[in-house]
Amino acid sequence: MADLTPNSSFGLTLRVEIPNRIGMLATVTKAIATSGGNFGQIDLIDQTRAISIRDITVDAASTEHAETIVQAVKALPDIKVLNVYDRTFNLHRGGKISIASRIPLRSVSDLAMAYTPGVGRICNAIAQNPEEVYNLTIKQNTVAIVTDGSAVLGLGNLGPAAALPVMEGKAMLFKEFAGIDAFPICLDTQDTDEIVRTVKNLAPVFGGVNLEDIAAPRCFEIEAKLRQELDIPVFHDDQHGTAIVTLAALFNALKLVHKSMADVRIVINGAGAAGIAVARLLQKAGAEKIWMCDSKGILSTSRTDLTEEKREFAVKAQGTLAGALQGADVFIGLSAPGVVTPEMVRSMAKDPIVFAMANPIPEIQPELVKDDVAVMATGRSDYPNQINNVLAFPGVFRGALDCRAATITTTMYLEAASAIASLIKPSDLDKEHIVPSVFDERVVTAVAGAVQRAARQEGIARS
Repeated sequence: MADLTPNSSFGLTLRVEIPNRIGMLATVTKAIATSGGNFGQIDLIDQTRAISIRDITVDAASTEHAETIVQAVKALPDIKVLNVYDRTFNLHRGGKISIASRIPLRSVSDLAMAYTPGVGRICNAIAQNPEEVYNLTIKQNTVAIVTDGSAVLGLGNLGPAAALPVMEGKAMLFKEFAGIDAFPICLDTQDTDEIVRTVKNLAPVFGGVNLEDIAAPRCFEIEAKLRQELDIPVFHDDQHGTAIVTLAALFNALKLVHKSMADVRIVINGAGAAGIAVARLLQKAGAEKIWMCDSKGILSTSRTDLTEEKREFAVKAQGTLAGALQGADVFIGLSAPGVVTPEMVRSMAKDPIVFAMANPIPEIQPELVKDDVAVMATGRSDYPNQINNVLAFPGVFRGALDCRAATITTTMYLEAASAIASLIKPSDLDKEHIVPSVFDERVVTAVAGAVQRAARQEGIARS
């Protein structure tokens, strides 16, 4: 497997004391470069006639790689490593989000209106007309990010406390990209009924619920029950956010290779929540030939170990992932690192499309097949065509909250995917540019507008 590209998630800042002599800084930078580190900023912290103290920012590819870089610098004669800061850990210290007041409290009259006694008038108004809660509280712009910690990223069942950093990050994305106030709710239970009951009891505060990092098949049941019992949007991002952005990317990739959704054979590796949701949405978009694989190979009708969700996509074919890929037009990976080889890609049909989205290490490194694919996408930010859920969920909720949609539907998913894909002009479409950047300010507006239009067409918008 090719080496991973250094990136800021394994970023370090080394504070080093260097003799103030010509060429000494160069020896440090050479050691870092020889070890494969990628340089960021170099800051002069202090300097005397004898020594200089500098902070050197370096990106590594893994924890082990970062340690190799540090040891290479420590081994240099006359160089002292004063401190090593893990930039990612430092960013998370104290948490990443906070609650701030929207209005100032500068006087007794401000306090009297914002709190007692004036707030009592607001409470009575809501009690008399419950719909007023959307006008007079934060409910109109809040989302609960709910997890049980059972499927945290690709790390597994880490529990609610270890899931909290991810939920905080999600709340940041909601705020930064869509102006939505989201709050992490990490539940210390993995019982389906208890999760549903707890979320129902919390629902009066929130305008929507984003389910996150809940393992399959439990996530399907939780979402279905909450959608049935709540009158606010419920959205499992691991399923539907992934499906929306994957479909958007595939719309544009197929344009490049001049193939149609109905004609291509698609192989999906990974039959968990994301894989099932992607397959379902691709079918709604017109895909007719989907072969899905799990760790045991093709989901075949001959197998007796398939869950209800997996049985939806069982086919007559049998065999391994390698066999499934022979002659396939599209590979979509939502599985594990390194499970695809260059030979498997080369066995695919002409102009293959490969979406290797396992994170942080994709199913196959793009460098290994750059001359063998028509289009390559990953889930990583350091390669072209990052398929990232942040292209979908902020806009989906922005649209749903703004029109007070009672639920979120498949039609909304399809329209959101089309909106994302449409942001790439035909003149800009190429093999390294099939989806917009996550920082493209048009994305949330386009997705929100598409979701609102779909909600109104389906008669589920309430404002």
